[in-house]
Amino acid sequence: MVTPACDGARVIPDFDQCYRAVESKDARFDGWFFTAVKTTGIYCRPSCPARTPYPKNVEFFPTAATAQRAGYRACKRCRPDASPGSPEWDPRGDVVARAMRLIADGVVDREGVSGLARRVAYSERQLHRLLVTELGAGPLALARAQRAQTARVLIETTDLRFADIAFASGFASIRQFNDTIREVFATTPSTMRTRGTARTDAGQITVRLAARTPFAGDAVLAFLEPRAVAGIEAIDHGSGTYQRSLALPHGHGVLALTPGPDAVTGTFRLADLRDLTAAVARTRRLFDLDADPVAVDAALRRDPVLRPLVRRRPGLRVPGHPDGFELIVRAVVGQQVSVAGARTILGRFVTKYGKPLDAPVGGITHVFPDAATMATVDPAELPMPRSRAAALQGVATAIADGHIVIDPGADREALRADLLALPGIGPWTVEYVLMRAVGDPDAFLASDLGVRRALEARGLDGAPRAATEIAAGWSPWRAYANAHLWASEGENR
Repeated sequence: MVTPACDGARVIPDFDQCYRAVESKDARFDGWFFTAVKTTGIYCRPSCPARTPYPKNVEFFPTAATAQRAGYRACKRCRPDASPGSPEWDPRGDVVARAMRLIADGVVDREGVSGLARRVAYSERQLHRLLVTELGAGPLALARAQRAQTARVLIETTDLRFADIAFASGFASIRQFNDTIREVFATTPSTMRTRGTARTDAGQITVRLAARTPFAGDAVLAFLEPRAVAGIEAIDHGSGTYQRSLALPHGHGVLALTPGPDAVTGTFRLADLRDLTAAVARTRRLFDLDADPVAVDAALRRDPVLRPLVRRRPGLRVPGHPDGFELIVRAVVGQQVSVAGARTILGRFVTKYGKPLDAPVGGITHVFPDAATMATVDPAELPMPRSRAAALQGVATAIADGHIVIDPGADREALRADLLALPGIGPWTVEYVLMRAVGDPDAFLASDLGVRRALEARGLDGAPRAATEIAAGWSPWRAYANAHLWASEGENR
């Protein structure tokens, strides 16, 4: 099996590896790199069904933006812009990886390059140089490629007006939208729409979010269901759909997400269409859609403890979370109580401090309270032990003040240190946040009761120090090992 390289500055395999993947139409490499054909002027995903070009006519690029910058147009047959995102950024915590995760969330569209640079604590010039050196394209080009992808999906799958699509995709003007579509796809928005067949109901947008296979999306639902908080989350067992409300940069939204064998179908009801990019990115993180399950499973299968678990659940994902503050509140509340008990307390938070939706959707009636609101609540009012309530208010204050930011663009080690410095926040909470809200694939909850029981059931010492030593060989995929141990126990506390 060919394994993509992941060694810092080199983010795609060498030419021979890439070409072998193209020859075999290997879909596992979709999103890892893009194939550009000099004779046709188009770029494709590695699994494109078209005839394999001669090696002399091919060059490879790490991103769609780089291929576009070199003058290539997207293939109309394989639609390379619709492939899963590169898993290159998952294990990495360096500034380029952090910037790529923030670009995917739409930070450049909302805050500009200056905002992106500020988020990663670099100057604009430094950040641009790093991205161009490693990827061949700067932040504006990378964001532009993402806008083009979003626009194509909306043109072909919705009946939204082109003006609405332009702004939902992050374009500043209709002219910029039209020019980009012509340049990237060598066609016009009107021509692209004639090929579309799917339509969505008024007031909502439905898109298909691709995943690499194998994809154990049902296991993500099984994890989310017992933790679903009334008022902001619900599971429809008939359709296998997870619904939740979400605070987004420009307003509120309600997401309905249905996992399938190789994708998640997402239906988004948004107060502001400009939030579509963020909603899609956060859905991808929630279901860990950009992971490389083949590489993860291959690494974990080498361990005799994990081998039977991986065989039982191939493609298991680490459930993410779309809101860092909400997740750390869940973690603080959930300590020393059952999952059901934590869910009850969180439901009270939602009812008392959450913001009601203008248009409830079924049982989704509120948005989870934000940090600024919870920072002003008297800890004595909270239905939990005083020490936990004080820790919760300390977290809320730090996040509301901007001292701590919990998102996939955070510096993992700096965030770990900042959280541990807060009164009442311990290693379990920190690792849980890094795992689910920040997307660190190497986070590991050595002191977790579910992990301990799973290890002891296999004849191993489940004490935190012993668990840490056992897990050392699972790096850099300890979060996935953690997920397998949890799944083997059915439900952790």
